[in-house]
Order: sequence, then structure tokens, then C-alpha cells
Amino acid sequence: MVKILRNSFFKYPVPQIERFKANERILAVLKLSVPSLMGIFIFFTPIPHTTAIKEICFYLSVFIVFLLLCYKKIDFSFKSPFTLPFVLFTIWAFVGLFFALDKENSIHDFRAHLLRYLCVYYLLINFFNSPNRLRILSWIIIVSAASFSIGGLGYFYLVLGNPISERFGFSEMMNIDLIGFVTIFAMLLSLHLFRLEESVYYKGTLVVCLLGTSMATYFTMSRGSLVAACIALIAFFCKRSKRLVVLLISCSLIAVGTVPALKARFSPDLLKEMRIGINLTTLEILKDYPITGIGFGMETYGNKKFIDLGKYNARVDPRYQQRGGLISAPHNSFADVAVRTGIVGFALFLAVYVVFVRLCWSIIRYGKDDYIRDWGVCVMAAFVGVFVQELFADGMFGPQAIALYTILAMITILCHLNSELVTTTTSSTTKEPEGV
Repeated sequence: MVKILRNSFFKYPVPQIERFKANERILAVLKLSVPSLMGIFIFFTPIPHTTAIKEICFYLSVFIVFLLLCYKKIDFSFKSPFTLPFVLFTIWAFVGLFFALDKENSIHDFRAHLLRYLCVYYLLINFFNSPNRLRILSWIIIVSAASFSIGGLGYFYLVLGNPISERFGFSEMMNIDLIGFVTIFAMLLSLHLFRLEESVYYKGTLVVCLLGTSMATYFTMSRGSLVAACIALIAFFCKRSKRLVVLLISCSLIAVGTVPALKARFSPDLLKEMRIGINLTTLEILKDYPITGIGFGMETYGNKKFIDLGKYNARVDPRYQQRGGLISAPHNSFADVAVRTGIVGFALFLAVYVVFVRLCWSIIRYGKDDYIRDWGVCVMAAFVGVFVQELFADGMFGPQAIALYTILAMITILCHLNSELVTTTTSSTTKEPEGV
């Protein structure tokens, strides 16, 4: 009798329970797949000839998030200190599409080099929003940059047979001036995690990665990268050891004065520096398109159908005019944004940097514990490195842009973690003692 009742009772609920458990497992896998796919995307960002992998991982992540949102299975937040400046800049860039000289290229780059990077930012702050996942993200960046650096150096000098005096870089894959965006970021993360990791194995791996990324940065002989590395390291160590900062500055000055390769790269004759002429040419273009710029498309600047660089170069003081061929890119991220989006767009873009500085100061100065404050110093140093390089290179696309948006995501995650600590501490201190 008991057996009959039991079978009768579980006749329908058991399959429903099994289906429920299966659905829960599928949802758990989908939720876990997003950070996994984004981790793969970040890892392959600087690696050449991996476009298909990156595209699959990115769009699959977006699709899964959209699917989970439709079924209300995740809490995806757009709450961020950067949301307002992001929205304002995006709206202005969209308005500029109607006035763009090359509308087709501008529409393409608006999607591929703005909306895409914003998606990366919001995916990172939603799925790497814990101390452990922040650490995992850092390891992904470090190993990725080290793989590119060590593999690239071996291929460039050993397989291709280039002399050691040849500057490291691949014009068709990763320009010389852009490598530092990836390697310097990874160097700083390696130094920071070296203090956090307790395992000798992990520390040894970090040392190897640090050596690889440092060598890659040095062999580029890029003035922007070398200056950025030096200033970023000073920013990283300034809170920890003043003596180390003095030693770093002294060694840098001695190296520039004694190492022939560095001495040649840092010649004091700056009046002949080609980038001055490039920036002045860009300024002349901006004078003709001051409000909305020439359009968001990055190829518009160098397209002879829309911009006559020779005409604008002729307006520049003869001492600074470009000789022997005109450079078809601003070679300065801020000039690039200004000429493409106008003065208004440039001001809105700078608002993002102002918000970052405010957040970083708050975290470093008022962070709830040493863990948060130390992470704040690391992220601040990484931002300084990117900022300095942006003065010498176009950093608004490719791996360099991913580095920037990842740094913005990291400071956002730190702010959220710090807020959680403040809330937890406040709750524990205001809670009534037992027995009252």
C-alpha cells in the first residue's frame, strides 16, 4: 500500500524536478561561460592572426548575456561612475555621424571602436566583480602579454633573423609604438601580483612574465613607451619606497646618457621632431571642423578623397612642416579624438579621464583597507602609462583601446568592492549587541 502511494505521489513531480535541475545546470553553465569567453577574448587581444577567435568569444558573450537578460536570470548592471560621460560622448559621436565626411567609415568605426569597447567594459565590470575574478583577469592579461612578448621576440630576432639593433615590432600586426600599451600594463600587474601571491611557483611565473614584457618594451625603442614605462613605474613605487623612485630616475637618466641606442632615441633636438608637425597639421584640420569634427571614422584623416593633408600642412609654420611624405594619422590619441569628434566631443571624452582621476584619488586616499588601496595604486600607475603613450600614439582602437577600457573597468570594480566593504562595516558597527 505504501509503495503504491509513493509511486502515485512521485509520478508527475519527479520529471518536473529533474527538468528544473537540468535547467538550473544549463543556466549555471551559461553564466560561467561569459567570464570564460571574455577571458579568452582578453587573452588573444594582443595575439596576431586570432581575429576569428576574438570575434566568436565577444559576440557569443553578448548573445548569452542578452539571452539571460530576456529570461531575467542575471542582474546585469549599467551602474557606473563612467556611465554618464560614456552616454554623453556616445550621443555626440552618433550626432557627428550625420555630419561625417566619410559616413560609411564613421558608422563602421562607431560600432567597432566605440560600442564594442563599451560592451567590453560593461561585461568586465559585471562578470569580474570579485577579488578572485579581478585576480584571474590580471593573470590573463599578464600571461597574454608575456606570450606575445616572448613569442614575438623569438620570432622577430631568431626566426626572421633581424639584428639585435633592429627595433622590435610588426607593422602588419602590432606597430612598434603600440606594443607598450599591452606590455607596460602587464608589467605593472606582474609587480602588483608578486606582492599578493604566496606560492613560489606563481612568483616565479610572474618574474618570467615580467622579464619578457620588459624586454619587449625595451627593444621597441619607442620613446613614448620608454617614457611611459619610467613614469608609470615611478607612480607605482612612489607610495611604497621613495628611495626606489630616486634609484629608478637615476638609472633612467644614466641609461639615456650612456646607452648608444637610448641616447640616439632621446636626442635633445626636439624642434625637428616630426610629431610636432603632425600635431600642428591636425590642429589646422580641427580649425575647419571645430564643432563635430571630420567624423568618427578613423580612416577619414588619411583619405585623400576627404582630407587634403598637403593643404593643411602648408598652413603650418615652415619650421615644423612635415617633409618627405605626410603622415596619415594624428599619432596622438587626444588630437585624434578632437579632430574626429570636434571640441565638444573632446571635452566629453576628457570627462571620462576626470572621473577616473577622481575615483582613483578616492580609492587610494580613502580605500577601506590596504588591499583596495594597493590595487588603486596599481591601476592608477597603469592609467598613467596609457595616458603618456596616448600622447605619442593613436590609442583609440585595437589592443591599446582594450587596455584603456580594462583599466577603467578595474577601477570601477574596485569602487564597487570598496562600497561593499563600507556597507558591511557600517552594518556590523550599527548592529545592536546581543541581549540588549
